[in-house]
Amino acid sequence: GVAASDGAYNNKVGISWDTMRDATRYQVFRNTSNDPSSAISIGMTVEATLFDSTATVGQNYFYWVRAENVSAVSSLSAADTGFRASGTTVALDPPTAPAGNPVTATKAALGKTLFWDEQLSSTRTVACGTCHVAINSGSDPRAGKFGVRSTNPGPDGVFGNDDDIQGSVGVPLALADGSYKWSAKFGLKEQVTGRRSMSAINAAYFPSLFWDGRATTDFKDPLTNAVVLSTGGALESQALGPPASDAEMGHIGRDWNDVAARVAASKPLALSPSVPTALTAWIGGRSYQSLFTEAFGTPDVTPVRIAMAIATYERTLYSDRTPFDLGNLTAVETRGQVVFTQSDCNNCHTTPFFSHKEFENIGVRPATEDTGRFAITQRTDDLGRFRSPTLRNVELRAPYMHNGRFKTLEEVVDFYDRGGDFPGISRTRLRVLHLTAQQKADLVAFMKRPLTDPRVAAETAPFDRPMLYAESMRVPQITGTGIAGAGGQIPQVVAIEPPLMGNPRFTVGVYGGLGGAQATLVIDKNDPGTASGIPASGSLARITVPLIGTGAGNGYASASLAIPNDAALNGATVFGRWFVIDPAAAGGVAVTPAFKMTIFGTTAAILPAFASVSAASFAMGTVAAESIIAGFGTNLSATTAVANTLPLPKVLGGTSVVVKDVLGVEREASLFFVSPTQ
Repeated sequence: GVAASDGAYNNKVGISWDTMRDATRYQVFRNTSNDPSSAISIGMTVEATLFDSTATVGQNYFYWVRAENVSAVSSLSAADTGFRASGTTVALDPPTAPAGNPVTATKAALGKTLFWDEQLSSTRTVACGTCHVAINSGSDPRAGKFGVRSTNPGPDGVFGNDDDIQGSVGVPLALADGSYKWSAKFGLKEQVTGRRSMSAINAAYFPSLFWDGRATTDFKDPLTNAVVLSTGGALESQALGPPASDAEMGHIGRDWNDVAARVAASKPLALSPSVPTALTAWIGGRSYQSLFTEAFGTPDVTPVRIAMAIATYERTLYSDRTPFDLGNLTAVETRGQVVFTQSDCNNCHTTPFFSHKEFENIGVRPATEDTGRFAITQRTDDLGRFRSPTLRNVELRAPYMHNGRFKTLEEVVDFYDRGGDFPGISRTRLRVLHLTAQQKADLVAFMKRPLTDPRVAAETAPFDRPMLYAESMRVPQITGTGIAGAGGQIPQVVAIEPPLMGNPRFTVGVYGGLGGAQATLVIDKNDPGTASGIPASGSLARITVPLIGTGAGNGYASASLAIPNDAALNGATVFGRWFVIDPAAAGGVAVTPAFKMTIFGTTAAILPAFASVSAASFAMGTVAAESIIAGFGTNLSATTAVANTLPLPKVLGGTSVVVKDVLGVEREASLFFVSPTQ
């Protein structure tokens, strides 16, 4: 997978290659002819890139790479040609890494795997990469695209007015057991962050991260608070935030013990429908413990190592191949660069990085709505200040500003031309510009093509990535309509989590029903429909819970169930609905629309999924419904209703039951219930 740059730099040739399993270093060879036998070594590195600064301008070179470790070397790779361009403009140098976390190809590959794995989130629906996609300049392409679903109502809590924020869609508010909690702003739907996500591309150049700089250079172990890196660790510090946030990727009370345990128990990228070939080859079907062993020497999956691996991957995401880096500008773009300088844009967006890496209040919104840097420093002159982002790849990054207020670069230029909108005591630098229409157009032209790395726009290496579960048709689809209950409201279903074989906790929510009523979730091989009340039998799963809340349309709840690791379920399409007891509904039952999903996975069954249970041998003691994680199988019988004929201690001791597995075979087994305290 060797690739050498073809005139992308005028001071070097860049050579990159795929990470090879078990390689600890790589040696790069060069020749002016396609003859590996006479090629000379130009360097050795532990990374997956090397720059040839000794290349002669215009000379076409052949490059080969050899993977090595302490006991063996590979044969040479296939050759790729590259050459150094002419000119004097110099691109960015690669970002530096802290001494305590040097970049290695293996660690970067592990970090890439973790960065794009949605299993790091409590609901298995959000990865770090979900909010940092290259085609949106390393930011969140969903911001502002989904209407209310991707909108935070802002400080006033009201949707549809000027303080709304175009943020990132995260997870529903939830508890550690997977049950959803009602959010005052978002209900049972996914929460949305209070700020626009910043770009992960080129983030390695900043000394502190997030809009307010709260991720600092000193990186500390989140479990012990011990300093791991005393300098240069902003990326590691930043990586600790989202997975433990109950809005972005976590649940209420989640800590890094939980995150690390989830990683250790997950099959790498099991949710992704498509993974780059090179990354698939490096993972090689191995566990995370094996990947951590290769990257760190032992299989321990720790919070510090997770953050270090993710940070290492992010240090490979720098965009240094733009037309600006080569001085390749058109006449219009050159005029735009003049406007850029004359208008003092370069005061805050200093070349060649196009950011001075400091914090400014430019009057996007009143500083009282979001105090920005002030919340970290408590300095009055930091009120309303936010970090100046780099303008590299800015044309891909809409919407703009920390709140996603502006949809286009033209709107951004108009904003600066009028000198901002909201004055404040910490306002600096801005002035009314009085630009002409032509100057505005030229300025926008300069910020587009000249500052865009074509590899970022095309998502080619190193900006290639796995496809996300959330982007795929694997997400349950809402279909059909339901039956209205009290207040004329049709209860709604929330089904976003992956129907992955072996998922121990697949949660489905319901809201908009009659508060206090009993609601039954039914999942079947066919749509349970709305015609005959609550289905009595033949379902894959059947769980009854009380709706929290009071009054018409105010009831909500969720139920969690396990999807067996059973090959018989792989590829099966199933349907589910909630049925809510409601005297005001037609037939006395209000019904949600259906959700449709196809179960997926690649692992064969480990144990049969016990499905139907004979009424004669089944009984259950009194256990709070919200404490139960139900099983998921085929032909679950309505005879599983609570009978309360056996005391709980006897059931805990085991009772003989007759069951059918997913293939319909009857088996005798012992049935155990575990109390919430256990």
